Amino acid sequence: MISSAAGIVMMALVVAACSFGGAEDRAAPAAQGSTAPSPAGSNTKIQKAPPVDPAWPRWGFTHTGISANNVTERFEQDVSRTLARTPMLQNQHIMGFGALNPQPRPQEFYWEDLDSRTNLMKQSGGTQIITLCCAPDWMKGGPEGPTQESAWKEHLEDAPYPEHFDDFAKLSAAVAEKYPDVKYFMVWNELKGFWKDHSKPADFKGYTELYNKVYDAVKAVRPDAQIGGPYIGFDSNKSGKSELRGPWGVVNQNVLDAFEYWFKNKKGADFVVVDGASLTDAHELLPDAFGALSKFSAVTTWLRAKTGDLPVWWSEWYFVPEDGTTWSQPMRLAVQAASMIEFAKSGAATALYWNPQAKDGSCQGCMWDPRTGAALPAGQLVSDFATWFPAGAELEQVRSSNPKVRVLAQPRRLVMVNTTGAQIAATVDGKEFTLRPYEIKWSDR
Repeated sequence: MISSAAGIVMMALVVAACSFGGAEDRAAPAAQGSTAPSPAGSNTKIQKAPPVDPAWPRWGFTHTGISANNVTERFEQDVSRTLARTPMLQNQHIMGFGALNPQPRPQEFYWEDLDSRTNLMKQSGGTQIITLCCAPDWMKGGPEGPTQESAWKEHLEDAPYPEHFDDFAKLSAAVAEKYPDVKYFMVWNELKGFWKDHSKPADFKGYTELYNKVYDAVKAVRPDAQIGGPYIGFDSNKSGKSELRGPWGVVNQNVLDAFEYWFKNKKGADFVVVDGASLTDAHELLPDAFGALSKFSAVTTWLRAKTGDLPVWWSEWYFVPEDGTTWSQPMRLAVQAASMIEFAKSGAATALYWNPQAKDGSCQGCMWDPRTGAALPAGQLVSDFATWFPAGAELEQVRSSNPKVRVLAQPRRLVMVNTTGAQIAATVDGKEFTLRPYEIKWSDR
């Protein structure tokens, strides 16, 4: 547990971006508007995922500013029991997103928050992942000592200065040594500080230099560690010049340039890490909320072709507009479920949900109830996919007679998603089904 004062600071560390979802067979309330899927999205062909560790869950989440360890010890135990029912991937950053500065001064380490989060991950049965971001203040032009509130708000996402790349690499190695039961490490987050203006090229040379120093330092002390990058956001626009395009838009060429430079010049990588939104940078859903999800499978396919089929990790993904648009809860759940179908069919090895947890009150999109610790629809959805569609699942192409019903199937179980705001009927796998508006329905085979 952390002090209440630290908890207040951590609440300020939550960086935007929350996605929503959940899988359940219960009735869904009526929802607004019909949103038809695009044929490209609904008919994504199944691609077998590249080999990963045995029983790799594929699905999981990132702990953010507030998590189960920031409330009470009893609550943490309740959430741990909820999560332990279906062990999945769990990720934590070393600074920010629920963790205070791990190295306030060059010779001084503060591990309390990382200890608390890694203990939560262990007791809840999670496969632990650590994101090596962000950097202590003294590595990026700030003073030594605990990070001040203004620095959290203004400088958390600053990159370390080049003269401190070695210092950050040493910190990363210290993290890897301290947590020997953590095997998986992602290097940095969305090129923060290396790409301030997305209309211009990123400082991909600077990031790659940092990545290589971190890679060498961590591998030197932990040869067993699995390391990946570049954790870059695949931004897209309605139009533009890029080879990676579709009905959902066009990926920013600056993204592709940065990725390809990193891939060509990296020291090594055990997997590749990206994130992104189905929306364009202007919050457009092209051609609609469900059709836009085909971007996820298109990017995954492009990455697998470019990298010689290294495992593709989606460290974050988003599908809800951040321009004030409101969706009903059932629609949010349906869009998230459909997005996870895209990841599975295209052979993504990993997809981590950015968990927007809260301490109390309404918590739409949270994985567990802030009062009881019981699974909420978003958490149940991730759990169900981890149960039935881990990376090693043998997926089967099962079509629906109604293209507005998305389907993902394995030999024993399938899930259907109604992508409209109306009740519809469909024949799926030789059986007749009726689905309520935006309903997510699971069925044995």
